[in-house]
Amino acid sequence: MTTNPLLDFTGLPRFDLIQPEHVRPALTELLGHCRELIAKLTANEASSSWDDFVAPLNDGTEHLSRAWGIVGHLHSVKDIPAWRDAYNDLLPEMTRFYSELGQNLALFSRYKTLAGSEEYSRLSPARRRIIDNEIRDFRLSGAELPDAQKPRFQELQEEAAALQARFSENLLDATNAHAEVVTDPADLAGLPPDVIEVARGAAEKAGIEGWRFTLHAPSFGPVMQYADNRRLRSAMYRAYATRASEFGRAELDNTPLIQQLLKLRAEEAHLLGYRNFAEVSLVAKMAESPEQVLAFLREMARKARPFAEKDIAELRRFARSEFGLDPLEPWDMSWVSEKLLQQRYAFSDQEVKQYFTEPKVLAGLFRVIETLFSVQVKPDQAPVWHEDVRFFRIEDPQGKLVGQFYLDLYAREEKKGGAWMNDAMGRKRTSNGIQTPVAYLVCNFSRPVGNKPATFTHDEVTTLFHETGHGLHHLLTQVEELGVSGISGVEWDAVELPSQFMENFCWEWAVLQDMTAHVDTGAALPRELFDKMLAARNFLAGMQTVRQIEFSLFDLLLHNDFDPKSDRGVLQLLEEVRNEVAVVFPPDWHRFPNSFSHIFAGGYAAGYYSYKWAEVLSADCYAAFEEAGNPFDPETGRRFLDEILAVGGVRSALDSFKAFRGREPSPDALLRHSGMIEA
Repeated sequence: MTTNPLLDFTGLPRFDLIQPEHVRPALTELLGHCRELIAKLTANEASSSWDDFVAPLNDGTEHLSRAWGIVGHLHSVKDIPAWRDAYNDLLPEMTRFYSELGQNLALFSRYKTLAGSEEYSRLSPARRRIIDNEIRDFRLSGAELPDAQKPRFQELQEEAAALQARFSENLLDATNAHAEVVTDPADLAGLPPDVIEVARGAAEKAGIEGWRFTLHAPSFGPVMQYADNRRLRSAMYRAYATRASEFGRAELDNTPLIQQLLKLRAEEAHLLGYRNFAEVSLVAKMAESPEQVLAFLREMARKARPFAEKDIAELRRFARSEFGLDPLEPWDMSWVSEKLLQQRYAFSDQEVKQYFTEPKVLAGLFRVIETLFSVQVKPDQAPVWHEDVRFFRIEDPQGKLVGQFYLDLYAREEKKGGAWMNDAMGRKRTSNGIQTPVAYLVCNFSRPVGNKPATFTHDEVTTLFHETGHGLHHLLTQVEELGVSGISGVEWDAVELPSQFMENFCWEWAVLQDMTAHVDTGAALPRELFDKMLAARNFLAGMQTVRQIEFSLFDLLLHNDFDPKSDRGVLQLLEEVRNEVAVVFPPDWHRFPNSFSHIFAGGYAAGYYSYKWAEVLSADCYAAFEEAGNPFDPETGRRFLDEILAVGGVRSALDSFKAFRGREPSPDALLRHSGMIEA
């Protein structure tokens, strides 16, 4: 088995060699090693110290976690049948192992013994935090359940993991299953030339005449925003809105999966002694109760809704007077919004996009990182899973390696939609020194067309900065214990703080003037155009805010007071939420829940509110730089690094925030940035 590249932990993952057939033998061997280790540790009743018990357990299970992380990553970025089968083949066994681990009373007893010992008080804050988190997680894993109930709890974990994987796969397959083919050039009116060129290439690849538009973001988004052909927009909207539902192929319908997942989560909560799954979810988060989160969301909705109502009224007036669109249909929203933006601010997103060429954007992003945190970002080499992927290293001022990251920017049919950061390797101290962290940064942007560099919209640039913020949280940690280094151990509703913090730099002239070069002329973004962008920063911000609150409320209520066995359906609950906070109401046939992968496949169940919760924290943190009068103020940057990024999960996120700001968080900065209170 030494020739299995999935078992090579001497350095970076061997993406040049790892194949689907390596998965089962490698994971089987690693699972065997872990079970032997656990049996050995629990057989020695005297082993309840950090060195005799916790350290060897953490070290012994790390290789299993890393190998399974590689498999999960490839399942996301290379979701071809062979990798899908390899992942799903091992998913039940991996879920069962971690469920058994979480219910192992002998391990649980060792942690409790250590927590009550004299040694505990002498341990570092990082190690004490790990022990506390482990005891909490054992309880959430059913360790204290009666023996008769533990098998059922394990079944719930396995069934939920399988359903979540299927949900994601169904959504990808349903996204790939639909395309609109245009054969009349007149139907392309309004679309940007680069989008048309990509659609032509997609048609040629499919062996058909004309232009092929898909439901993937780089194709779908521009059609909805720019295509003058209303029939094309309507067809694309309906296909997108009904993905993975009863309106498509029956085997891809996520409706029954949603019902099953909700029932499983409710049963899990009841077994653990909680009223609902929302209470379970919040145990490891900053928020103290579902009621607190609901109050927060409704207060934000109360402040945002007047702005949202003003936005939608203005949009409807404009659509009616300029284009005779009455009523304004959902497939018209993006198109009309773009027209209003152009009329009011005399620029378009497409005009701005021509300045954000990929080489300049990356150079500008790296310059921000280097200036803020006194490090250097340099190209590096490593085996990759696709020819588009690049690899970089971060060094300290003395040239010492801090961390490394993969960058996978472009959309592909076999790649899960959206954008994300994930960890490939965590920072920890070993007998050979420091194991430096490694991260995956993944986006779904348009690839280069012809011999020109790729160009990104300003929203895409913001997305890249967002995911990089997550990456910096993982890569710039100074913690040497794996369980709380980087993003590990950080409360879920605070983990968005660094990512949303980084987004602010996309609105700084000092940043943008050096990270733009027109794709044809090489000219930098004109100050006049930037000023128009800045003036339009909060364009329709009220509508965007209540939309995010709508999703958050729906998620929390779905896992809080919703009975999946009742006659009250998921869509009915969503309608009730919209009646409370929304200003835009989609058609009855819209099936938003069927593509809400954040909560049904992505770990955000009863946690989607985290985006808005953490946005309060991130805006308040950025306000410290505004108060210093310099987005690159070195003293403020050093404190943000030391008190937020470097400490990982060693202490609570609220304590880290207060250490940086010197006070409790305030929503004022977020409301000001969103144009909802005066500067």
